[in-house]
Amino acid sequence: MKILVTGGAGFIGGNFVHYMVNNYPDYDIVNLDLLTYAGNLETCKPVEDKPNYKFVKGDIADRSFIYDLFEKEKFDIVVNFAAESHVDRSIEDPGIFVQTNVLGTTVLLDASKEFGVKRYHQVSTDEVYGDLPLDRPDLFFTEETPLHTSSPYSSSKASADLFVLAYYRTFGLPVTISRCSNNYGPYHFPEKLIPLIISRALADEELPVYGDGANVRDWLHVYDHCVAIDLIIHKGKVGEVYNVGGHNERTNLEVVKTILKALDKPESLIKYVKDRPGHDMRYAIDPTKLETELGWKPKYTFDTGIQQTIQWYLDNKEWWENIISGEYRNYFAQMYKDRVE
Repeated sequence: MKILVTGGAGFIGGNFVHYMVNNYPDYDIVNLDLLTYAGNLETCKPVEDKPNYKFVKGDIADRSFIYDLFEKEKFDIVVNFAAESHVDRSIEDPGIFVQTNVLGTTVLLDASKEFGVKRYHQVSTDEVYGDLPLDRPDLFFTEETPLHTSSPYSSSKASADLFVLAYYRTFGLPVTISRCSNNYGPYHFPEKLIPLIISRALADEELPVYGDGANVRDWLHVYDHCVAIDLIIHKGKVGEVYNVGGHNERTNLEVVKTILKALDKPESLIKYVKDRPGHDMRYAIDPTKLETELGWKPKYTFDTGIQQTIQWYLDNKEWWENIISGEYRNYFAQMYKDRVE
């Protein structure tokens, strides 16, 4: 079995590469990443010498490159993590989100159709559903919730999802989609909330919190997400969407205070800043379909997962300090200058 993982030098994709390389030694795992600002090959350092792992640098929106790669490698499964994913960046520059998240996805779909891929899996987000009111804790996103996007980022992901489902209906391409809640865990790029708060708190720097910090997110440990995708690509029903959520709702302010307490840092570091435009209030996923059909159960609660995550950042300061300094960008040249395909 040969699996293409796109965006495998990013946060979730990188964790999935680790998971698959280590759990399926008889599978060949090909990691394709363009290494834009959030792609960090140091994330893949623990598996880069494994015999069943290979890295390829490239752009999913480059049609001729993708077709050549698919013709050469003859992939059985494609798992597409590759995406621009930062909401604030999408507000500043929506165009690159359309290029990567929409056009890149259609190129992968076309190549999968052309070269007979047995399963194409699209990694999506709960943000395609919009948001839920804070005063209705009984409401959750299900797979039947209508798409109702709020940002250029979520709009680009929703568009990609619709293309994936259209290729299933029109061409019979064997596809699945997963829509996850907010991930956290090891190798999370430091611009995101949890690693940003950890790194800045350790440096005794101000911690920016949007608005009053009341926005609620359902947190999912990245390991549990990887297990879910593994189940979906092997046992999931073709043409179906599966929601992946942790039943771990916390306000942003609760998350920040939890990290401060764990690090023994004062809450006086918190600085409330102007809210972002169109900021979704609450995300909450109902993962019943995934649990009942495929037997998925999360390993981590938020309380156990956040402690594991904080400890990982304490134990791996070099990894995130290299990102903050920009040094991580040099790793590709150091490692692959003599063996780029």
